[in-house]
Amino acid sequence: NKNATRESGKKSLAQWYAKVGEFGDENFNTVAATIYERQGEILNYFINRSTNASAESLNSKIKQFRAQLHGVIDVKFFLFRLSKIFG
Repeated sequence: NKNATRESGKKSLAQWYAKVGEFGDENFNTVAATIYERQGEILNYFINRSTNASAESLNSKIKQFRAQLHGVIDVKFFLFRLSKIFG
């Protein structure tokens, strides 16, 4: 919902926490506790509606690229290739 605000997000999370508590599954309680600890960071999304998904995607691509090049000897060339492919 493009009209959602930080406050409405907080209200929705509170309702979700209540449902999780009623459900009574320990695994869901663990997830809910983790989300609760990070609630402020999660709700910050509503300030300017941006995520770090692009940075996470780039990190994943770099890890995949590195996995293909086990035993890289020439680090300068590795960094050069990395910048040309993903830069």
